[in-house]
Amino acid sequence: MTLNCWGIRAYITCMRNLPVLALIAVLTVPQAQAEESQGRTLMEQGLELFFEGLRDEMEPALNDLRALADDFGPQMGAFLRQMGPALAGILEEVEDWSRYEVPEMLPNGDIIIRRKPDPEPEQDPEPPAGPTDI
Repeated sequence: MTLNCWGIRAYITCMRNLPVLALIAVLTVPQAQAEESQGRTLMEQGLELFFEGLRDEMEPALNDLRALADDFGPQMGAFLRQMGPALAGILEEVEDWSRYEVPEMLPNGDIIIRRKPDPEPEQDPEPPAGPTDI
């Protein structure tokens, strides 16, 4: 399976949502049997129902994310093993990422990162020639 630009973008988008999904998973862990036997308030019951519904709604997305991770995991690992040292070198050289444009993929497959033009220094207007009234 080859990695294309859209697959990587989808993978990155899913990975950005991973902390939120992990938080939801942690919050929806079933409570212990001892806690369930005790009386719960309506608020606790409502929250439990809310999170169960949320978990049920998120289950297809989590399954898709798991399948995507299974598909791209080995390829991403190989990519990071091969390109990791080169990327680390770039990270050490670049001091300010805000001075660069968004990476661009050329038709031949090359990826370039253009540097933004340096801002022109502001010049003070020259004072008028001649005597100055005080």
